[in-house]
Amino acid sequence: MRNVLKWVLRALFALIIVALVIGFWKREEITRLLAVNSLFNEDRIVSNFSNMDGAFLHTEISKGASPISPLPEGPQLTMPATYDAWVDDRTVTSTLVLKDGQIVHEAYYQGTDAEDRRISWSVAKSYLSALFGILVDEGAISSLDAPVTDYAPELEGGAYDGATILNVLQMSSGITFDEDYLDYDSDINRMGRVLALGGKMDEFAAGLTESFAAPGETWKYTSIDTHVVGMVARGATGRDIPDLMAEKLIAPLGLEQSPLYLTDGVGVAFVLGGLNITTRDYARFGQMILQNGAWQGQQIVPADWIAASTVASAETEQGKIGYGYQWWIPVGATDGQFMGRGIYGQYLYIDQQAGVVIVSTAADRQFRDDGVSDENIEMFRQIVASTKG
Repeated sequence: MRNVLKWVLRALFALIIVALVIGFWKREEITRLLAVNSLFNEDRIVSNFSNMDGAFLHTEISKGASPISPLPEGPQLTMPATYDAWVDDRTVTSTLVLKDGQIVHEAYYQGTDAEDRRISWSVAKSYLSALFGILVDEGAISSLDAPVTDYAPELEGGAYDGATILNVLQMSSGITFDEDYLDYDSDINRMGRVLALGGKMDEFAAGLTESFAAPGETWKYTSIDTHVVGMVARGATGRDIPDLMAEKLIAPLGLEQSPLYLTDGVGVAFVLGGLNITTRDYARFGQMILQNGAWQGQQIVPADWIAASTVASAETEQGKIGYGYQWWIPVGATDGQFMGRGIYGQYLYIDQQAGVVIVSTAADRQFRDDGVSDENIEMFRQIVASTKG
């Protein structure tokens, strides 16, 4: 009996040693997986959203040597009467309002400040759209009607085989992709674990095989479509997205800080939601878009691309929010009203006719509750109205 106990203890000790070795070998992956699982916890979400580089693989997007472009102060805006309650209810972390290129309101909450590089989530999609428009204008991409497999042949044989570039820009690929953030086993959360464990996003996209509709037949918000847009851009240029973004979009803006991109295990940027940028630098990008791609005397993004990408061209449901090329168009929007939007309350709201850009970052764990999105849009419209005196 004593010998049996001795062998059991030896085996248990060996298992502990093996577990410790594996834990040490895989410590970074385990740390990132733990970070994913606690990313949205109530007591950590605000801090996490300002410090994504501490938990995930990432790369810096060089801001270049351009001097910081000015954001002059304008007459301070009186915010709507319901603004303070909205800030509390929506766990807002920052707001910045530009009127005619001047800062008329800037505030930080929940312990955040102007130096924080806040995670964009899906506002990053609108950045990729702007970069893609530059590449189209330069001739790197022949036509939006070209199949995505022309530039990303690894997608042949999967769900994306037969989809065009326009289909993925408009989120009309027809692929089956569950985007329920509250379901641990959803596709979006499986993708998050691929990112955390250092897997390959391209392989994840190529491994999707099911469709619910033919490409272009119907619209459904599908974040992985944006990754495919990025695959097309990389295939067309032979360059990675952070490099392209730095040269063609970020450096000309004259940002205060170099942004960060979260990446997968082989350095591929998480283009569908991995940008981390300061609130003021979000505003610089927004003002450039408002000015039809012009900034500091330079045409950065083609004006015709901005015009095409910010109208409701996708086949969204009648009477519901519209979608263009990775930009949202609210119900009831007039010409020049559109926005970038990310989970947990990230917004870049633009009203070209009013000359207003609104940046709002948040850590709103109730962002999917009924009426919350409409409430946010209504607040932005009230802010725009306040700028008109």
